Amino acid sequence: MRLFFGSCFTLFLAAVIGLSATWLTVTRGVAFGSLKIGAWTAWPRSGSTDIDPYARAIIARSGELPIGTGDGVAFYARTDDAGKAFDGRCTFVLSGMTPSARYWSLTLYDPEGKLVANTIDRHGFTSAELLRDVGGRFAINVGPRARPGNWLPSGGIEKFVLVLRLYDTPIGVASMTSKEGPMPAIVRKACS
Repeated sequence: MRLFFGSCFTLFLAAVIGLSATWLTVTRGVAFGSLKIGAWTAWPRSGSTDIDPYARAIIARSGELPIGTGDGVAFYARTDDAGKAFDGRCTFVLSGMTPSARYWSLTLYDPEGKLVANTIDRHGFTSAELLRDVGGRFAINVGPRARPGNWLPSGGIEKFVLVLRLYDTPIGVASMTSKEGPMPAIVRKACS
């Protein structure tokens, strides 16, 4: 009888640990097959048949449709270059260049993946509408107060996520290295 209860307890404990580890992995994300460049992280295989089971579960749970491997790659940023989490009450500046891509878009989301509500109804920029300097560099201000030039309103929310989607790009598709191209720098400027 003691053996039976010991076996049941062991099976129960193994099930709890296994299910808890899976739940944590699916809800907090995993780094299997990730490509990290500065504050930006991408999972280039998420739109292919080579996707790992945890990433597949994350996609199924979120309902997100990943970009196909041949079409491009999406980079996510949840912190600035110093590793501090984004705060919608602060102003951040994205500046520099983007990797080679036929087209790209930058979108601001809340942590649940919804567009951030704001008074001017602007949720992102595309490569076609961005103001650049003579050298092709750009600067985008992300914050609660209007700024001259490229301004993306954060709506003053507590946390947000930036998603940079690169279409028709060689980044992340073949070599999976972290030195593939220039990614925009993200610097915190001021908090209100």
